[in-house]
Amino acid sequence: MLDRAVIDALFPADLPEPEHWEQQYPPRELPEGAQVTRFGPSPTGFVHIGGIYVATIDRDIATHSGGAYLVRVEDTDQSREVEGALDQFARAFDYFHITPDEDDTHGTYGPYRQSARERIYLTYVRHLLRQGKAYLCFATKDELADITARQQAAKLPTGYYGTWAIWRDADPADVAAKLAEGAPYVVRFRAPDNATGQRARFTDAIRGELEHEANRNDTVILKSSDQSPRLPTYHFAHAVDDHLMRVNLVIRGDEWISSVPLHQQLFDALGFEPVTYAHIAPLMKQIPGGKRKLSKRKDPEAGVDFYIQAGYPADAVLYYLRGLANGRLAEMPLDAALTTPIRLDQCGVAGPLVDLVKLEDISADHIGTLTSRQVFDAVRTWATDHDPELVAVLDTETDLALRALAVEREGVDNPRKDLRKWSDFRAAYGFFFSQLFAPLSDASDERLAPLGVAPDIAASFARDFADGYEHLTDPQEWFNQIRELAAKHGFAPNAKEYKKNPDAYSGSIREASQLVRVALTGSTRSPDLHAIAQALGAEEVLRRLRALAVPGEN
Repeated sequence: MLDRAVIDALFPADLPEPEHWEQQYPPRELPEGAQVTRFGPSPTGFVHIGGIYVATIDRDIATHSGGAYLVRVEDTDQSREVEGALDQFARAFDYFHITPDEDDTHGTYGPYRQSARERIYLTYVRHLLRQGKAYLCFATKDELADITARQQAAKLPTGYYGTWAIWRDADPADVAAKLAEGAPYVVRFRAPDNATGQRARFTDAIRGELEHEANRNDTVILKSSDQSPRLPTYHFAHAVDDHLMRVNLVIRGDEWISSVPLHQQLFDALGFEPVTYAHIAPLMKQIPGGKRKLSKRKDPEAGVDFYIQAGYPADAVLYYLRGLANGRLAEMPLDAALTTPIRLDQCGVAGPLVDLVKLEDISADHIGTLTSRQVFDAVRTWATDHDPELVAVLDTETDLALRALAVEREGVDNPRKDLRKWSDFRAAYGFFFSQLFAPLSDASDERLAPLGVAPDIAASFARDFADGYEHLTDPQEWFNQIRELAAKHGFAPNAKEYKKNPDAYSGSIREASQLVRVALTGSTRSPDLHAIAQALGAEEVLRRLRALAVPGEN
């Protein structure tokens, strides 16, 4: 074991003792049973929707238990940090209303970025070195590769442990010599001598009693001495941070179950009270023949920005995610499900499937409950970042937009569900706006082709309709204009009559009304035709009809 003076010389002279940090970050004054949770995003890529899934549960458990939820950025691997990742975290948390009680902008247990907590970690690394629970390791990359190769040849577990840990019990004189020559080193945790062959047992808040092979490896806890700043590995940093931030419940993906034995050893070596772990099953994707984890590399819907850019309503996504966590919440109305507590003991151990079709159905149902004004405000907010041209149109034509959104939405038992996300607005309602709608070029416009009406008949029908058009408020009276004009232009009064003798007619009343529909909307599918005409106003209706009234070129 190294002399204390040698150890202390490796660290800043003014480095505080552990007691200093214990006093600076005292136990929280919270009610009994309160849970302090944390979400620890790493700025090494985009935010996975699974992160929002876990953060939602973190936020919910902390809130309903009277505890606290904090966000701590785990950026100790600075070589892999991606520019803009931190901005994406903020954007995702804001969009999905998962505001932390504490983060790097506020909170008394910070800093909340691990890269800013170097002195704290160094204190506890020094503490373990002084106790002989950690040691300096000067093994080179070549030596480590050789150890691994020999272990594989001998069909032994790979790792740095036991007699393979060549610096574990090194002579202090050899360590001093290496230090004197300035050789770089890492600090490794000294795994308990009795770890090999043992089993670690722990209680998971979701999965109950679990056991796993005890950790035998002397894990690196402080990275190479030739790096600045001197940052720890995730395993060590999380143990120190969770203790000092007084986190008592860690909710994380089930890929971390195998790390629990090491984390138990670290908490024990540091003299910390261990936290409770809850390991969440990952979100999955259905594929031919089975399912797999939702992948950052393969699946666009794995990224949070996919949902933000498309404009899925945050409440609909949160409702869907909460239903994946606890199936009972999926059976509740949205408002109730968003406020009913999530229960960890009702989280499944098999990964739930992410089904975008189901999410879009939920989203459409949710949007269907909103007023025209609520939809308008949400679309405009989304468009501010994602469709500036649409913002300008909405600001110029606010009254028209509200009239358009009210069609078959307000005052009806079953409102239209043509919006599943805010980016659908252009496709569903763009035809209401002259700035976004291209009128028919003439009666041969390809958008009329599905009707099978001769261009000259379509043009004369539209011309007569425009010449005698009355902007009537009564739906039946308004439609009678089409009915009377259809008969004059040789359209059958109904589809049955047309089918009996198609050569005798230009089409049926259906084709006649569809001529008007396509003229006004550009499509054969739309909301109620009279309601559209009322929303557009007489002047715009006539402008569009007269575009159809131009004979097509044959």
